[in-house]
Amino acid sequence: MRKLAVYAGAFSLGIFLAQYLLPCDWLLPAAFVCLGLGFGALLLPRQLRRRALLAGVGLSLAFGYDWLYVRQVQRPMEALAETEARLVMTLTDYADGARATVMAKGLPGRLVYYGGEALSDLEPGQTVTADVYLKSAARIREDDVTTFTSRGVFLLAYGRGEIETGDGSRTSPRWWPARLGRTMRQEISILFSGDTAAFLTAMLTGDKTGLSERVTIIMTQAGIYHILAVSGMHCMFLLSAVLALAGRHRRRLVAACGLPLLVFYALLTGCSPSVVRACVMLGLYAAAPLFRRDSDGPTALAAALALILLKNPFAAASVSLQLSFAAMAGILLVTPRLLRLLSGDGKHSKLFHFTVSNFSASIGALAFTAPLAAYYFNTLSLVGPLVNLLCLWAAGAAFVTGMAAVLAGLLWLPLGTLLGVAPRLFIWYILHVAECMADLPYHAVSFSGPYLRCWLPFAWGICALALLRGNRRRTCVLAALLAGGALWASILAEEAYYGLGRLQVLALDVGQGQSVLLSSGGQRALVDCGGSVWKDPGQTAADQLSSMGCRELDYLVLTHYDQDHINGVTTLLERLPVKTLLLPDAEDPGEAGAAVLDAAGAHGSEVRYIRRETALALGSSALTVYPPLGEAGDNERGLAVLCTAGDFDLLITGDMSAATERLLLERYDLPDTEVLVAGHHGSKYATSNALLEALTPETAIISVGSNSYGHPADETLRRLAESGAAICRTDKQGTIHLTVN
Repeated sequence: MRKLAVYAGAFSLGIFLAQYLLPCDWLLPAAFVCLGLGFGALLLPRQLRRRALLAGVGLSLAFGYDWLYVRQVQRPMEALAETEARLVMTLTDYADGARATVMAKGLPGRLVYYGGEALSDLEPGQTVTADVYLKSAARIREDDVTTFTSRGVFLLAYGRGEIETGDGSRTSPRWWPARLGRTMRQEISILFSGDTAAFLTAMLTGDKTGLSERVTIIMTQAGIYHILAVSGMHCMFLLSAVLALAGRHRRRLVAACGLPLLVFYALLTGCSPSVVRACVMLGLYAAAPLFRRDSDGPTALAAALALILLKNPFAAASVSLQLSFAAMAGILLVTPRLLRLLSGDGKHSKLFHFTVSNFSASIGALAFTAPLAAYYFNTLSLVGPLVNLLCLWAAGAAFVTGMAAVLAGLLWLPLGTLLGVAPRLFIWYILHVAECMADLPYHAVSFSGPYLRCWLPFAWGICALALLRGNRRRTCVLAALLAGGALWASILAEEAYYGLGRLQVLALDVGQGQSVLLSSGGQRALVDCGGSVWKDPGQTAADQLSSMGCRELDYLVLTHYDQDHINGVTTLLERLPVKTLLLPDAEDPGEAGAAVLDAAGAHGSEVRYIRRETALALGSSALTVYPPLGEAGDNERGLAVLCTAGDFDLLITGDMSAATERLLLERYDLPDTEVLVAGHHGSKYATSNALLEALTPETAIISVGSNSYGHPADETLRRLAESGAAICRTDKQGTIHLTVN
């Protein structure tokens, strides 16, 4: 079966190259070149000829298929962007609030349709006829490939006016898995509540939308969030159940019954990359005896990836796909070597074998997922292998007992309620262990600073070299000690690095929003914590503070209550204690502001409303917080913050306009500033000439991201340039870091 692995691997590699490196115009020439090289391989020795031919053909077909998919699916869809049309759309799943994924008559790809709350009453297979305004799903936050396109969605359809609904194919067996999934979610909500219900819903059906922010954070920080993604573990339980019923020696019956069950379960859980990968691999394992073949892990993995990319080449950009396949590749390539190394040749107890097997599997999965987690999520859980060892058995038990309780509840509610006691206990145990481990110091590291970014490739390299040298325990132990020692040294160096100078200023890259971190003499203050949703400003700020060795934030100052200044606060409070929260005194902080106040109360933060000029000590520097001065709107009723360290001054004005800036200048004696954080993300209505003439800043920082407001405005950039200020922008330079000596 390794020939299939060579072809499928080459095809998958070609799709990734086409998506990430090669322009579309180069794909056809590249396909012909690879095809020529493949047939040229016939001149090679016999032992290399066939595999080289398969690799060349696989690459050639990948380039050609990607080119064809772009021409036949993506471009015809995107050609309709920025137009209005009347479409007949079929729902492919239940609506998520006011939106649903649909197929439109006459269009080759899928759309996400925003049609209002009326969609919540519809079922998969029903049709909706409506006038819509179409927008491209591939040009969001300046990326060519988004989470939409990785799911095969190329257009966003915004409803206009009334809609007409029809039954369509709602009674078709095609929609039975989705209906059963909906029924299971409803039954779970009857049998369970709170975090237990959300946890079990995610495990059984793949729907993680109900998870609370607290559960998401502790599972991520503890390194076991993956157990909530329906994957091989869940599918193996289903196949094991069939195997137990059919008998271990009746493999043909297992294949006949197990394969349809796996397909049905994949459809029920939404066909995420992890579950499709697991179903294909287990399906090949079950079907191998039918074709008188031995099952082969690398072949099954390569075939699963090729099938997913054949359905949609843009799925190569899916983070869940990359993590799922990287984890399985590590388990197949690294785990067996590590298991042999730890087990040795002696006989051991079942407990020892269980412990070593689980630890080896965790390290194997971590081997290839760690670089991806560092790149995408900027963090690495150090307690993950231990938490997996403690919790994976309970996750399996929660899945089995939870599934039994839900199915029993569908038949007879009292029986489901009785059986539901077991999954409650297992889930409580998992969450309790995860929370305890996530509270440990250094339970995870953030790659916000330079030293840990260097440590990761170093540790990966020396451990890989040690494993490649064979089963030499001494070499592997030495590599582990070197990696651990280098990690500890990197953590200490990182903390020392952020302690240099009299004041550290970091304008964090949070997209379209603002979050400015000030650190001096072991104390830290964060001014605002909000930004673009996909940047997760709360996690960004918490990761940065963690890399600085901060275990508690001294001050969190919110200039005003706009979402792009506060939408990360609740996440930050879940990750890190905050001593004092400083707020503008507003009669109605709005829903978002109320959520911040609730979170502050729940986490024991002191809340202070700023009604007069307030001076605060911050290590070897000082903060001055100015009260609201304007009257119209949240922007004008916001706070301003001045940070002073010796002769250095930095001013943050929030989103106040030029009129309120004038009031600030008239009311208070502001010093010349070395750094000015430009108001309102560079809006033309802020950072006025009057402010620039009074402050004469040497540097201006603009905290901005992809937006539709025109920020930063050309007028503002011109004013800053004419004032002589050097301009730094988070959308161009990322996080901006200044050290004041």
